[in-house]
Amino acid sequence: MIIKRLIQLIFLLIGITFIVFMAMHIAPGDPASIIGGPTATQSDILAIHHRLGLDKPIIIQYLDYLNGILHGDLGFSFQTNRSVAQEIWTRLPNTIDLAIASMIVAIIIGVPAGIISALKQNSWLDFSSTTLSLAGISIPNFWLGALLILVFAVNLQWLPVGGLDTPFWTFKGFKEILLPAITLGTGSAAMIARMSRSSMLEIIRADFVRTARAKGVKEHMVIWVHCLRNALIPVVTVIGLNFGGLLGGTIITEQVFAINGVGRLMVESIASRDFPMVQGGVLLIAFIFVIVNLVVDIVYALIDPRISYQ
Repeated sequence: MIIKRLIQLIFLLIGITFIVFMAMHIAPGDPASIIGGPTATQSDILAIHHRLGLDKPIIIQYLDYLNGILHGDLGFSFQTNRSVAQEIWTRLPNTIDLAIASMIVAIIIGVPAGIISALKQNSWLDFSSTTLSLAGISIPNFWLGALLILVFAVNLQWLPVGGLDTPFWTFKGFKEILLPAITLGTGSAAMIARMSRSSMLEIIRADFVRTARAKGVKEHMVIWVHCLRNALIPVVTVIGLNFGGLLGGTIITEQVFAINGVGRLMVESIASRDFPMVQGGVLLIAFIFVIVNLVVDIVYALIDPRISYQ
C-alpha cells in the first residue's frame, strides 16, 4: 500500500510542478525588467533573458527545470543568485515550527470543545461552541493577527511580536510563537471542533455503545474507550488535511507577524517574479502536504485495524 501511494505521490508532484511552472510564466510581469531596473535598455533585458534561460521555448524551460529537480537542484534565485534550496532551507524551520504550534493549538482547543459539545448537546455549552466555531472559520487571519497584536503586544505588553528567534519549546520561544499560533490555528480548531462534535454524536448513538451501557460499563469508560477511539477516525483526516493547509496559511501569518519563513519568502518572490524561488516553495509545501496525507492513511490503520488499503 505504501509503495503504491509513493508512486502516486511522484506523479502528483510532477503535475504540481507543471501547473505552478506554467502559471508563473503565464502571469503578467517580466523578471528581467525587475532585475534590470528602470534604467535597463532593451538590449540589457534581452541579455538578462538569455542569462536566465527565459529566451528558450517554455516547454524546454520546464524540461530543464524538471531535470534539475531529478538531480536535486531547484535552481538559483533570480534576485539573489543563491541556491533556491539553500534559501528555503534557512527559512523552513520557522515555518515548520509555526505550523506545528498552530496545529497543537487547534487540537487542544478543537477536540475537547467538540467532545464537550456532543456530550452536552443542545445545552448552552453546545450553542457557545458552535457559535465560536463559526466565528473561528469566518474571521480572517490578518484581522485576527492584527487584533491580537494590538491587545496583547501593544496595549497589555504581555507578549512580544515580530520574528521567531528561539525554538518554540523554550519559554522565550513560547512567548514569541503564541500569538501567531493562535492566529493561524483558530480556523483549524473550529473545523476540528465541528468534526469532533458530529463524529462523537454519531458514535454515541451507535448500537455497541448502548450495549456497553446496558452491560453496566461505567459512563467515563464508555466515552473515553468505546466512543472516542471510533470518533477519532474522521477527526484524524481533518487534522492531517489542516496541517497541510496550515503550511499554506503561514504566508499571511508570517507577513502579519514579520516571521522570516517560507511563506514570507514566497510573497517576496512573487512580487519580484522570482520564478525558481516560488516554484521551489510551492513544491516543498506540496511535498510535505502529500507526505502528511500518507501518514494519515497509516494512522487510520493503527486506529482501526478493520481499515485496509489493499
